[in-house]
Amino acid sequence: MSYASLKSGTDIRGTADSFLGNEVTLTDKAVNDIICAFVCWLTDRLSKPAENMKISVGHDSRVSADKISNVVVNALRNSGVHAVNCKLSSTPAMFMTTVKLDCDAAIQITASHHPSDKNGFKFFLNTGGLEGSDITEILALADVESTYIASEKGKLSNVDFMSVYAADLRKLICDSLNKKEEDAPLSGYKIVVDAGNGVGGFYANDVLLRLGADISGSQFLNPDGTFPNHIPNPENEAAMLSACNAVKAVKADLGIVFDTDVDRAGCVDSLGEEINRNRLIALASYIVADKPGAVIVTDSITSDGVTDFIEDVLSCKHFRFRRGYKNVIEKAKELCDKGENCPLAIETSGHAALRENYFLDDGAYLVTKIVIELAKGKSLEAMLSSLKLPAEESEYRFKILNEDFKGYGEMVLNEFEKYARSRADWKVCEENFEGIRVNAFDGWFLLRISVHDPVMPINMESNSVGGIAKMKNALTPFFKSFPDLDISNFN
Repeated sequence: MSYASLKSGTDIRGTADSFLGNEVTLTDKAVNDIICAFVCWLTDRLSKPAENMKISVGHDSRVSADKISNVVVNALRNSGVHAVNCKLSSTPAMFMTTVKLDCDAAIQITASHHPSDKNGFKFFLNTGGLEGSDITEILALADVESTYIASEKGKLSNVDFMSVYAADLRKLICDSLNKKEEDAPLSGYKIVVDAGNGVGGFYANDVLLRLGADISGSQFLNPDGTFPNHIPNPENEAAMLSACNAVKAVKADLGIVFDTDVDRAGCVDSLGEEINRNRLIALASYIVADKPGAVIVTDSITSDGVTDFIEDVLSCKHFRFRRGYKNVIEKAKELCDKGENCPLAIETSGHAALRENYFLDDGAYLVTKIVIELAKGKSLEAMLSSLKLPAEESEYRFKILNEDFKGYGEMVLNEFEKYARSRADWKVCEENFEGIRVNAFDGWFLLRISVHDPVMPINMESNSVGGIAKMKNALTPFFKSFPDLDISNFN
């Protein structure tokens, strides 16, 4: 097996355990080869010998984490690298080790919200996460078993960096409220945290509770890599429903939902309604849009209501870009480099990166900014009162059955654009960076090709009840004309 198959965008992911019946692809040998290849790649990138490097290692709560972490640390030390073992950590905290601990790089062992038998790696330099092309190069080196064995084993340091990271979040809250920790600035607020048995439980105990908040309604804070209660994912319907019910049960002021490694988050307002996707984008924009004209970068599937909120309510600019959190982050950085005031890049999945925080997608940092607004006496419901939400929204994913799925998908898109432009009652959006977006039936629909999979997703929103049914009726005959497009779930 070529290690190239383990590439997942800007991450590496594979099956680390066989308890769900899947073949293990992230074996000890694979882990060792990949980490040794990373060190070789890094020596070239930094023009620095491995013996002079310091690399941090952390992991989420998965069952396979300790075993993989041991292999990673040994591979680093055998290469002469000084390994800094941070053990249970969030992904954003691992990036911060390159800032706070002067690590040359950081490795987070995680598979995000994927099933419990999966695991993988996210790599960071002090400039941010690696690009997809970097991962391709590293895996190519791993395939040829690029290994450097040092004459002397590298040092090992064990560091509880999560305590440092949590202290920084407490300081952010205190400084923003002009209070000290001993003032208990969150006293009187009831906040529920649902960590889904991932890493996020620290936020309830080491941030909120330490500042006086009542966290008594919080749930699933203990790390458990089998995820026995629900998938730790703010986009998961069961996870959000569980958190909404927890907020209602204790009449909390705010609910917080983290994904496994805490690079994403969602919220629940005091009415028990979820603040996710479009509502989360609007709330984050409200909080960080410091000046009129600020540019908010989002992915392609945000609603027209978000655009109206950003531009009409906040007097800012909405730059709707492509799917993929890396895409929106890089576009925001590019705009900043050109002199634009771009404080936020955010994807509907919950990845939110703030300029003030290294453009790092950090769920804990985002919710900390929300907690600060709450502690200032602001109502989340009031902040979102001007956001217009669609009456209906749906996503369908059509499998591409053709072996050349990219080529076939491009052909379908080209024909779709021709068809859309032939309809006098449809309007193709000209300012669009991904797929074909059409305004019709008192709403819109967007057809695109998945970045990595043989799939064509179509997202649909309507401001009128019954609008999506009209869209489907109009689109079905077109899609039926492509035999290698499986639209069975559309019907």
